[in-house]
Amino acid sequence: MKVNAVFEGGGVKAIGLVGAVQAAEQHGFSFHQVAGTSSGSMVAAFLAAGYTSMEMEKLILDTPFTSFLQRAPVFNIKVIGPVARLMIKKGLYSGEQLEHWVAQVLIKKGIRTFADLQPNQLRIIASDISRGRLLVLPDDIAQYGIDPNSFTVAKAIRMSTSIPYFFDPVMIRKSLYVSNNEREADKFKDQFIYIVDGGILSNFPMWLFDEKQDPSKVSSLIPTLGFQLVGKKTKTAMTIRGPFTMFEALFTTMMDAHDERYIEDHDRFRTIKIPTVGVKTTQFDIDKETNMKLFESGREAGDRFFNKWSLNTYIDQYKQFFNRTS
Repeated sequence: MKVNAVFEGGGVKAIGLVGAVQAAEQHGFSFHQVAGTSSGSMVAAFLAAGYTSMEMEKLILDTPFTSFLQRAPVFNIKVIGPVARLMIKKGLYSGEQLEHWVAQVLIKKGIRTFADLQPNQLRIIASDISRGRLLVLPDDIAQYGIDPNSFTVAKAIRMSTSIPYFFDPVMIRKSLYVSNNEREADKFKDQFIYIVDGGILSNFPMWLFDEKQDPSKVSSLIPTLGFQLVGKKTKTAMTIRGPFTMFEALFTTMMDAHDERYIEDHDRFRTIKIPTVGVKTTQFDIDKETNMKLFESGREAGDRFFNKWSLNTYIDQYKQFFNRTS
């Protein structure tokens, strides 16, 4: 059975989403259109490209996430280096290696740009913090004078995964899309748009597929399922000793705060809730054993969900939600 799927962001915890995807595959589900935020956008993109859950599991287990944490040696000088990098680059690490890795993974399936996919097969959430706008990629990249079809999937994922202060923001120069008069009025430093992690504005965009669905025809529509990372937060308080530990506490709180209380009632019947076994969003030194625990957590959560799921129940609850809000 075909379903649409939305994948929540969660940094290094993405393998938990993959475990739930495996459960879906084992229960006979396949994916029609997919969407995601941050690391959830990566899972969505790999699915759209044709990767199976087993292939994604191997990719993640074989890839040391610390390899994504790159910066020039001068910026590794204790205290001074990271401060200088934040001031100059606006991030502790470059996201270039992550983008390169994603691009290499996708090209193995013949995917480079969104033109290599079916229309609306993949949608990715990012945040334009210069103008305070949520972006649904690839379509919204047209606002900047860029052709959505020629836009690379890896670049969209890099935008969506650029955790503020942790990875560099992706910059787009205004000269690509504004009039000469407006461009000339800006100083050089003000001519850039900064795009960062989509989780700032929508970490679990279930609404993407609801916008175009007519509830009166729900019986003929493709169901939408959400894959969300949840779990009890650690009881250990984060010690803030300076600006870097404060930054860590800031974006860890921001990215990890999307727990069950934020799933509105109408989404509960279509959301697979995956316990995250205490892993933090930016725990890039995660070992294989912990990765496997996350994967199994996702697979078990998926099994519990699909063992109880039925299309008739989905249709009934979907109609009830729209009747309450109409």
